[in-house]
Order: sequence, then structure tokens, then C-alpha cells
Amino acid sequence: MNTQAPRHAQTAEADPGGTPPDGRRNLRVADWFYRSKTASVLWLVARLWLGYGWVNAGYQKLWGSEKAAFWNGGGAGVKGFATAGVTGSTAGKGSGASYGWWAGFLHNFVIPNASWIAKVVTVSELVIGAALILGLFTGAAAFAGLTLNLVYMFTGSAGVNPAYAIVAVLLILAWRNAGYLGLDRFVFPMTRNRFRPGPRTVTPAADPPPTAPTPTPVPAPAPAS
Repeated sequence: MNTQAPRHAQTAEADPGGTPPDGRRNLRVADWFYRSKTASVLWLVARLWLGYGWVNAGYQKLWGSEKAAFWNGGGAGVKGFATAGVTGSTAGKGSGASYGWWAGFLHNFVIPNASWIAKVVTVSELVIGAALILGLFTGAAAFAGLTLNLVYMFTGSAGVNPAYAIVAVLLILAWRNAGYLGLDRFVFPMTRNRFRPGPRTVTPAADPPPTAPTPTPVPAPAPAS
């Protein structure tokens, strides 16, 4: 006689601590990093470091030493950067664009539009840095910064971009917790309630109009005999 419980019953009762029925559970380290409020202090440090780097880069292009090449120079900085990437790609140097299709994009789009692209890059770096420092839409800001890092690296520039990209990826993965010590702590509940569908209002059906009572027929008197 088989006295063992069914397999599904064993699975459901194997871990009373909350393990899913399929037996899978999150890694404790990853769960701590991406959900623990204590770990949000580490993300605060990462945000401030990365945000300062982006703000400083944008500041130099708008008010600092690179202002003449970016904001007031007709995009000379972007044009020179893109031209160096195309030249390096053509010469087969490691400092140029690594892919021919990217070199074509730089030559055909970036260089002719360098003037307004330089201004977009400047403002983007300032906004990304400010959002990271404030902890406002941290995941989106980190993703935007990662996109710029990839653009710079595809063009052939290393510098701080690999380090920035690694931190940005971690912030994207921890987007729920990375901005807890920031404005995300207050913005997320507001946006969640704003876009959550509210209860449906059911209008009660109107009562039908009263109907007139049907008159009861009166029987005719019987004829006299």
C-alpha cells in the first residue's frame, strides 16, 4: 500500500516559507540588492557618482571649457569626434568606429547635423545627471546614459564610458530600489495610482413607468324569465 502524499502535495508543502510551487526562488544576494531598503544606500552612492559625472560633462559643454566646441561652436566638437571615428574605421585603427555601418551613420547623418546634435547631447547629459542625483525615474535615466555610452564606445572612445555603462546596467536592473532614497519613492506610488484603472461606475437602470391597472370585466346581468 502506497502511503506517500501525491507529488503536487509534497511540492506545495515542501517549503512553508513561500517557495513557489515549481521549486524556483530568487537568489538571496540578488534579492537583497534589488529589493532591500538597506541596499538602496549603495544605489544612492552609485547614483550620485554617476550623476555627477554626467552633470559635469554637460556643464563643461554648456558653460565650461568645451563650450566653444559644443554649444557655441556650431557642433565642432561633435563633428570632430565623428570624423575621427570615420577616419579610424577607414584606416583600420582601433580608435575609430568598429563597424562599417556605424561609420556610415556617422558620415551620412551625424557630421551633417553636428550643430543641433551637439546641443541635444549637452542637454541630455545635464538632464541624465540631474535625474540620477535626484533619484527621479532612475531606471529611465540610467538607460538614457547607457545609450550615450554605447554611442561613444561605438565611435571609438573608451575613457570612462565602460565604467559608466556597467554602473548604468546595475541601476537599470535595480530600478525599483535604486531611487528609493530619492524622488522615485514618492513618484512611483503617484504614477501607479494615476494609471491604475479605477472602479467602474454602474448606473442603476431606471424603473419602468407604472402601467395602468387592467379593468376587471363586469359580467352582464342575466335576462329576466
